[in-house]
Amino acid sequence: MSGHSKWATTKHRKGAQDKARAKLFAKLIRQVEVAAREGGGDLTSNATLRTMFQKARDGSVPLDTIERAIKRGTGELEGVRYEAVTYEGYGPGGVAILVEALTDNRNRTGAEMRSLFSRNGGSMAEPGAVAWQFERKGEIEVARDVDEDRLMELVMDAGAEDLGSDADGFTVTTAPSDLASVREAIEAAGVTVASAELTMVPSSTIEVTDDAEAKRILRLMEAIDDHDDVQNVHANFDIPEAVLAAYEG
Repeated sequence: MSGHSKWATTKHRKGAQDKARAKLFAKLIRQVEVAAREGGGDLTSNATLRTMFQKARDGSVPLDTIERAIKRGTGELEGVRYEAVTYEGYGPGGVAILVEALTDNRNRTGAEMRSLFSRNGGSMAEPGAVAWQFERKGEIEVARDVDEDRLMELVMDAGAEDLGSDADGFTVTTAPSDLASVREAIEAAGVTVASAELTMVPSSTIEVTDDAEAKRILRLMEAIDDHDDVQNVHANFDIPEAVLAAYEG
């Protein structure tokens, strides 16, 4: 598992603890609302909505809250109209960073992103400058309480692309369209899924061995991730797990 994937996984597992519950809920609800607006409110035909619905449920968002978000997205209920925006930039050491946001004010969010980058040793880039280094994938996290060979056979039969592991558990990689079906196959076999979401996976990584530089990168990532409009932040760094653990501690 690359350093950035490890960071993202840890952030997900600690999310409910690190953020106020209301703030976490707001991000999840916004994702559901936009998915419903862009693809309709039917979970069966809208794969993105189905994924975001499950992600919100995994985050303990109440069902009625999710259903209201879907209705706002489809226009059945009045609500703020959010726009999906992607920001690209570089962190310390030339690390490529891709930010996915949902905003009701593109100019405000863009200015705030630029400020966050510059204040934390990074810089914004032109559209397309770093996006080509990432590919959309589905990622499913499974705790290390299942036999690896059994899990490998299970997920490959279900159509997964890869299975990675670290001390904390396993990461199943899928094509975006196969995320839901692979998750269903895992759960149908009695294996617990810790998380499942669409993400952007870097095609190559930059190894960061200097502790001070690693900390600067992680501070920038934390600052961006904490912004209310930011839904996901991706990067192509590879920081040793020992450095990540020390920073988290």
